[in-house]
Amino acid sequence: MANIVAIVGRPNVGKSTLFNRLVEKRQAIMDDVSGVTRDRHYGYGEWTGKFFTVIDTGGYVTGSEDKFESEIRKQVKMALEEASCVIFMVDCYDGLTGFDKDFANVIRASKKPVFLAANKADTTEKSMHASEFYELGLGEVFPISAENGSGTGELLDAVVSTFEEEGVEDPDAGIPKISILGRPNVGKSSLLNALLGTERSIVTDEAGTTRDAIHSRYKMFNQDFILIDTAGIRKKAKVHEDIEFYSVLRSLRTLEESDVCIVVIDAERGLESQDVNIISLAQRQGKGMVIMVNKWDLVEKETGTAEKFKTEILEKIAPIEYIPIIFASALNKQRIYQVMEKAVEVYKNKTKKVPTSQLNDTMLAEIERNPPPSMKGKFVQIKYITQVPARFPSIAFFCNHPQYIMPSYERFLENRLREHFQFEGVPVRLIFRKK
Repeated sequence: MANIVAIVGRPNVGKSTLFNRLVEKRQAIMDDVSGVTRDRHYGYGEWTGKFFTVIDTGGYVTGSEDKFESEIRKQVKMALEEASCVIFMVDCYDGLTGFDKDFANVIRASKKPVFLAANKADTTEKSMHASEFYELGLGEVFPISAENGSGTGELLDAVVSTFEEEGVEDPDAGIPKISILGRPNVGKSSLLNALLGTERSIVTDEAGTTRDAIHSRYKMFNQDFILIDTAGIRKKAKVHEDIEFYSVLRSLRTLEESDVCIVVIDAERGLESQDVNIISLAQRQGKGMVIMVNKWDLVEKETGTAEKFKTEILEKIAPIEYIPIIFASALNKQRIYQVMEKAVEVYKNKTKKVPTSQLNDTMLAEIERNPPPSMKGKFVQIKYITQVPARFPSIAFFCNHPQYIMPSYERFLENRLREHFQFEGVPVRLIFRKK
C-alpha cells in the first residue's frame, strides 16, 4: 500500500503552497485568486527517509455560484478515498469558519487519520488563534506557515508516523510519459477520462477548465505509462489572465517532460496554426508524436473524407511526414484505445536501439545502389554507420567528406532508415562525421 497524503481544505488557505513545500517544486499554480487548483494534483515527497505521494486538491466549498464547485467536491472526496492520511488545512488569519465545520464532517466520514494544520501562523499572536480549531474535535492542531516552513517539521513527523512502510523514492522512473496536448476545448480531458474510466479531470464545456498539468499512472496492453493532461495552449494574444499564462508555460514544460505527445485537434476546425507550433516544438525537442483528430463523429463524411483531411494536415506540417494520424471520438470512445496503442508503439520506436551490424548491412547496400552525388569533383564515400546514444534516434554516418552531403541525399537516407527500421512517429537525426 503506497503512502498517500491528501491536502484538503476550503479555498485560499494555502494548500498549494504547502504542496509545493512538500514536493519541493513549484508544481501547483499559486495565485491569490481563490479556486485556482481545480483538479487533484500529484507530487512526491520525502521526510526522514519515508517516501510518500502528495495530493493537492481544489478548495472544498458549498453554496457558491461557481459551477466547478460540485465537481471540486467530487474530486476532494475521491482524493480522500485514495489517501492513507489527510492534512486538513485551516487559516489562523480568518479563524474558524462555517465552511471549516462542514468540511470537518466530510473528513470524519472518511475514517482516515487527520492532521489539522492551522496555516498562516507566522507570528506568536496568530499561533494563539490556532487553539480555536480544537473546537472541531479532530485532535491536535499544528500551527504552521506553509510560506516560510515553520511548524511543518512537527506536522510531517506526525504524518509519517502513520505510515506502515517506507514507500518508494520515485515510482515513475523508466515509465513512458505520454502527454495530451492541444488547444483549449478540443477534448483533451474527455480523452483522459474516457481512457481512465474515472473522472480524473474536471470537464465542463467552458474552455480552459484544466489549468494544471495532471499526471495519471495507467496500465494498458500490459504496459505501464503515465498520462499527462495539460491546460490548453492558446495563442499568446488571448492570454488575458496571469493564470492562463502560467498554464501555457506549464503545457510547454509538460511537453519537455514527456516522451510522446498526443496532439489533439478538433475535426470541425481542422489543424490551426497553434497546432502546427506545438508539432514543430515537439519535433525540435525530439519527442514522439501521434495526431488524434477528435470529434470525428461530428463530421459529414463521403468517400475519401479522411484521406483528404490527412493530406491537408501533412501539407500544413510539411516537411514532417512521419506522424501517425488517427480519427477518433473521445465522447463515443471511438478508436481512443488505438490512439494509446499507437502512442506506446511510438515510445518503443523512440527508444529502440538498432544493432550496428544491421544498420551497416541494410544501409550500405542502399548507398551502393544510390551513391551520394559528387560535389566540386569530390566523391563522398560512406564507410560505416552506427546509432549514437541520444534522447531520440540519432544515426551517425562516417564518411570522407561530410560537408558535401546534400540535404536531398540526407532526406533519401532518412526515408530509407524509416522504411527499414520502423521509426514511425519519431524524429530521426542524421549526423555526418569524418572517418
